[in-house]
Amino acid sequence: MRIALSQITSGPDPVRNLDLVREQARLAADAGARLIAFPEATMACFGTRLAPLAEPLDGPWATAVRQIAKETGLVVVAGMFTPAADGKVTNTLLATGPGVEASYDKIHLYDAFGFTESTTVAAGSGVVTFDLDDVRIGLATCYDVRFPELFRAHADAGAQLTLLPASWGAGEGKREQWELLIRARALDATLWVAAVDQAEPADPAPAAAKAPTGIGHSAVVAPDGTVRDRLQAGPGLLVADVDPAEVIAVRRSIPVLANRRLRG
Repeated sequence: MRIALSQITSGPDPVRNLDLVREQARLAADAGARLIAFPEATMACFGTRLAPLAEPLDGPWATAVRQIAKETGLVVVAGMFTPAADGKVTNTLLATGPGVEASYDKIHLYDAFGFTESTTVAAGSGVVTFDLDDVRIGLATCYDVRFPELFRAHADAGAQLTLLPASWGAGEGKREQWELLIRARALDATLWVAAVDQAEPADPAPAAAKAPTGIGHSAVVAPDGTVRDRLQAGPGLLVADVDPAEVIAVRRSIPVLANRRLRG
């Protein structure tokens, strides 16, 4: 399966961000991709007041993403914000396109490194996968990457690929952690990990203090933990082929899922 990862810098205006989604989806379709994944917070960047922008999954922003998927023939995965109780929002991934309609609410909220996502965001609870071209795909978001049990849950559900949209926080050692974690999660669950981050902003000054606005370095990691392709810090489109047969081969040679003694 050919997939595309769109490393963009989203801004505070959801309508302008849709223009980026449309442009990048057309490029991915021209490159022969079946799916394009955008970062967490594609709808609006962190550092923006999210509650006034949040929309339900049948609202105008998600409907526009569905139209882009229809126009391009792609499955589009993009981060948005949906309304939640008590004035909070949910950090949601929308996956939509021919034969696919799914959504995932971020389970592990980024309450770390001086940022408290849970102040404004409600946590999800469900493991989500969907099928495309006989490939089962799991969904995870950013800080989820620090919790290997979610990726193993994807594998237990039959997934061969996890998509990991992110808006990674900058800071000393954070790029090294990002690169280590995405490779480790591929090995933990012996599946492909396609990690798409927000590009590093050209001018991070407008973002609220410590808001995670991305560092780039999106990558496609194989089930054996090798990085097959990657981007640098700036905006870009990564197109890569993912072979489900490699999952079978790696699980045969490194049967960590079968050899587990502790679960949960």
